[in-house]
Amino acid sequence: MHEIAAVYNSEIRVKKCRHDADLLAKTKEDFFMLYNVVVDEWGGTTYVPTVLGNVLLVAVIVVLLAAAVVFAKLHAKRLEEGQRADAGGNGAKNGRLTIKQLTFCAMAVALGMVLSNIKLFDLPYGGSVTLLSMLVICLPGYFFGLGAGLMTALAYGVLQLLIDPYILFPLQLVVDYVLAFGALGLSGLFSNAKNGLVKGYITAVLGRYVFAVISGWIFFGEYAWEGWAPLPYSLAYNGSYLFAEAAISIVIILLPPVKSTIGRIRRLALE
Repeated sequence: MHEIAAVYNSEIRVKKCRHDADLLAKTKEDFFMLYNVVVDEWGGTTYVPTVLGNVLLVAVIVVLLAAAVVFAKLHAKRLEEGQRADAGGNGAKNGRLTIKQLTFCAMAVALGMVLSNIKLFDLPYGGSVTLLSMLVICLPGYFFGLGAGLMTALAYGVLQLLIDPYILFPLQLVVDYVLAFGALGLSGLFSNAKNGLVKGYITAVLGRYVFAVISGWIFFGEYAWEGWAPLPYSLAYNGSYLFAEAAISIVIILLPPVKSTIGRIRRLALE
């Protein structure tokens, strides 16, 4: 008799949990409106942008791109202070991008997406060592400067979001897809420096690492290994795949044939 009662009470609790989950999902959907809230049978919640949410996301990205262009112009102006203006200079030096250079940026985004799906190593809770995808996204910044780098990296982040979204919280979307991927555009800070590609790439990876750590610490702390606090776990987890790919990429960059080829591509892009 007691066993029957226990089973009955257990079923009641399961039904109540499901009812609470459905109510929670409806409440969250009413509150956020721009997201479809999916609650699984274990109570896990995932936020998926609606059509209206994606439209708003694109609008936000357009604003960010406009800000990136303005910032790039200011950066280019500071770099050119004290130097004689070159009337025959390329569009990137004047804070503009030519059609040819925009094509290079678009090709980098497309190639980066392809390479991001060629995974040398895949971690269980997100993150992977890919075939030089971060390096490819960093090239437009090195070729054309900070504005082009940020524009390319942000476009890459938006494409990652649209093709392979993994959203637990609305703010996590911004941190993981806009800020983390957008940080790869920081390679443009060293476009005119000696060994600028290596310096820019390291800076870009560190920028992405900072935002990945913040995301792991705040949004994924529950997955921390036993005995690990969320922050050390996030530092170690995100560093394991980002720095592994960075090390492989830097070794490849420093190979004389690769260095020479990238130099020729850059000269071609700037003509």
